[in-house]
Amino acid sequence: MARTGYTLPVFAVASAKAALLHLQSHTPPQTVTLDLLSESQPTSAEILIQQVAQLDATSALAVTISDPGDNLDLTRNTPIWAWVRCVVRTPPQGSSPDIQQRSPQQAPALILEAGEGLGRTAAGDAAIYNYARQLFEANLLPLIADHQTVTVSIILPEGRQLAQRTSNEAFGILEGLSLLGTSGISQPLSVADHLQSLQATLQMKVQTHSHLVFCLGSNGMRVAKRLGIPDAVVVPTGNWIGALLVEAGLRGAQSVLLLGYQGKLVKLAGGIFNTSSHLADAKLEIISAAVVQQGGDLAAVQAVLNAPTADAAYQTLVALGLANAVFEALAQRISQRGAGYVQKYGNVKMRVGTVLCDRQGQIISQDAAAIELLALLIHPDLS
Repeated sequence: MARTGYTLPVFAVASAKAALLHLQSHTPPQTVTLDLLSESQPTSAEILIQQVAQLDATSALAVTISDPGDNLDLTRNTPIWAWVRCVVRTPPQGSSPDIQQRSPQQAPALILEAGEGLGRTAAGDAAIYNYARQLFEANLLPLIADHQTVTVSIILPEGRQLAQRTSNEAFGILEGLSLLGTSGISQPLSVADHLQSLQATLQMKVQTHSHLVFCLGSNGMRVAKRLGIPDAVVVPTGNWIGALLVEAGLRGAQSVLLLGYQGKLVKLAGGIFNTSSHLADAKLEIISAAVVQQGGDLAAVQAVLNAPTADAAYQTLVALGLANAVFEALAQRISQRGAGYVQKYGNVKMRVGTVLCDRQGQIISQDAAAIELLALLIHPDLS
């Protein structure tokens, strides 16, 4: 069986907690237990502490090593440092001795900073997003006395170098990696064992619903929820779109609506039915071919090929007035290739529709089949 691991925010919080506990007890913890803020199992994690040391009377440094489980993850074995400083909070000038400890005029109990290797947004804020901040607060605030302020600087010594292998900068994350994600558990989405669990989910849902929605990642899930698509018809796919399309056809599904980030789904227009970038990544070339088919010139093609991300390519085409035609053609092509894939490998006919979204979950294009299938899914009583 594939082994799960933990996401980067978990190791950052574990380092911070270990450093804070060492400051308080002067005993170096070998492991720390974290609340993962999960509504399902597992709800907690025990994280091994690689090193911890007190630097002076008010600060300590702890180190963990990232372990994402059996995932193809570039942060595997990355050291995550947390430099923790604890100081007495000073009451506002002129206040009485019995003033409330947590006055709005005082420093907050917990301050999070970006050290070397942890990215910053264009506005200069630490690239520590909602789930990570909630994880820090849930696991550190109960340890902080009313009269204290704890400052945590997360340092990723290899972060700046690793970030060059990502598209972070194109999304406004500068100088390093980010603490991003919606869960503490790192599921092994890239290994074959995960396909079996996805197939099991599909097999269960197709027994009662013949019209399904394949959602790519959290992006697709958020859009499906916003559109009012019932959870009962939603099937997560990971990168295994081709295998699951065939499975759906063989199990009697009448239609599948593909819904998710265009940078993943456009690969299907080029005949790539496992969307893992570790296997194939020709999205810009596929978009460029569509530009040519829709009458774009060489300059437009070069602009797409030079774009750092699929979203940047889309914005380039918006500026050139080509986006609508290009992505409508791509949505139609994806649906045609999807239906053809099922016919070829399953020897059955199944209707496929496509909805393409950007990174923010905004719909940028959909084909005619998708419009009809959405109406059927959201208002089945009107069909």
